[in-house]
Amino acid sequence: MSVNKALDQFLPSEKTRPATIHKAMRYSLFAGGKRMRPAVCLAAAAACGGSEKDAMPLACAVECIHTYSLVHDDLPAMDNDDYRRGKLTNHKVFGEGIAVLAGDALLTQAFEIAAKSKGWPRYSHQQIILELAHTSGSLQLIAGQVADLEGEGKKTSVEQLRYIHERKTSALLCCSVRLGGMSANCSSAQLKALTDFGYSVGLAFQVIDDILDVTQTSEQLGKTAGKDTKAQKATYPSIVGLEKSRKIAAQLTAKAFASLKIFKGKAEALEGLAEFLLKRDR
Repeated sequence: MSVNKALDQFLPSEKTRPATIHKAMRYSLFAGGKRMRPAVCLAAAAACGGSEKDAMPLACAVECIHTYSLVHDDLPAMDNDDYRRGKLTNHKVFGEGIAVLAGDALLTQAFEIAAKSKGWPRYSHQQIILELAHTSGSLQLIAGQVADLEGEGKKTSVEQLRYIHERKTSALLCCSVRLGGMSANCSSAQLKALTDFGYSVGLAFQVIDDILDVTQTSEQLGKTAGKDTKAQKATYPSIVGLEKSRKIAAQLTAKAFASLKIFKGKAEALEGLAEFLLKRDR
């Protein structure tokens, strides 16, 4: 896969000192996974007439940020999970200290990779880095994790749950799509359409994740099933039930499709990814 090849080239090798941290970074980054964020980044670039070569550094940057967030989410102080992508979690293999540092290093690596992109007439290096920083910071990705932790064991409204999902999941998917468009020097109208798509498909992704957590086994998911219920986390099935959750996911996916009309048939890859997300079973 082209994304894996690019990530391998961007990251220091396992033999680079200190070897332990680079082994830990690579362990989680190459542990499998759907590569959904890089995929939507590259697909958005294609929809806007861009090239995979120009979008690839940004696609790899968002995957590094995503993997960092998983490494930290799995820590005992956070979601306390033993498995991720069908393998032992980072802290189970390398210890908690190295896992924290591996996550830190992956987050930092993302900005180094993004800084290697060339910048575009409508979108400067500053805008690219700002996009990543805002998405990764205390108002978006981290805000979602904080709200998720603070909501454990408490009664949560649908509005509060949407706040969590918008930040914990939708924000980075939306950023991925936007960066793909930026790498193709997309118009403001195209960027707005991609933003709407990313927002809707990101929420749908998390709603489906909630559904799968209570309907699939750990073997099917590649991670511990039922952990949200055990941790008394707020999820769509726990608040509105399974059937309504499925309807919400379908409605969000329909909104995602509708936002792509501006591309007049040139966003087939994005449409295919949205369809895959709705029908996935893990």
